[in-house]
Amino acid sequence: MSYIERIKECNQYTEDNKIPFLVDGKRVGQILEKYKNYLLESDIFVLENNTFTLFKSLKSFDERTEALRIFAQKSYKDQITDSFMHENYPLLESFTSAPLAFADRSISSLLGLMSLGQHLNTYVNTDSGMKMWIARRAYDRGYEAGKLDQMVAGGLPYDIKPSVNLKKECYEEAGMSSDLAAQAKSVGLVSYKYDYNMGGKEDIIYCYDLEVDESFTPVCTDGEVDEFYLMPIEKVADIVKTSNDFKVNCNLVIIDFLVRHGFITDEDEDYIDIVNGLRI
Repeated sequence: MSYIERIKECNQYTEDNKIPFLVDGKRVGQILEKYKNYLLESDIFVLENNTFTLFKSLKSFDERTEALRIFAQKSYKDQITDSFMHENYPLLESFTSAPLAFADRSISSLLGLMSLGQHLNTYVNTDSGMKMWIARRAYDRGYEAGKLDQMVAGGLPYDIKPSVNLKKECYEEAGMSSDLAAQAKSVGLVSYKYDYNMGGKEDIIYCYDLEVDESFTPVCTDGEVDEFYLMPIEKVADIVKTSNDFKVNCNLVIIDFLVRHGFITDEDEDYIDIVNGLRI
């Protein structure tokens, strides 16, 4: 499989079998037809002209947020979702608009909400060439269990500063000190629109690079990582191209890294499509 095919794979999205979700007349998401009855039974959502919205009694930001919190907890109890994450994701018309309410991250795909995340590329320059730290997700994770991942990767709640959240994720997933995490460089973003099992949504991932020395060894502190590997960058690139071992959005982050560090160049026949395809 080529890099451009990996990018296309991460942008598999269709409007088919989805019902728009509006708040105050603004589209904030979309919901799969198969969850229609479940939402209507919740006493939170109402269907108007084949469009979902919240009950009119839920007028304020806080009222909507509380109702969605209760709905997220019920969805977990009813095994619609596999977790309740205590992380606030906003209901947004666009990534630059003001939030209309908060919803727990666990129902972001169910409601088709725009989402933000952070992924850290951690690499070592050695005498034998560049190597990258890669994590394998724990096998008891609800999503993409056992898949390869960036050493540090996670969602970005709306009410936490990116720098603060990144330091938290770096400690939880890799045992990294706050001082070392602070050396990570913000290097841009990748974005995509993807149909998850629970629903389709648009995601933006903020990307970071961190060069560490050969004495550094990551240690997971929150149980999300089963094992870490220090791989030659050529092996990482080959895994992206030839297997489905990585969590699907990690492929985009690695391809972006390979472009920025000169491992994919303008001599690649798909170079323009690759660079353009990393951001929708």
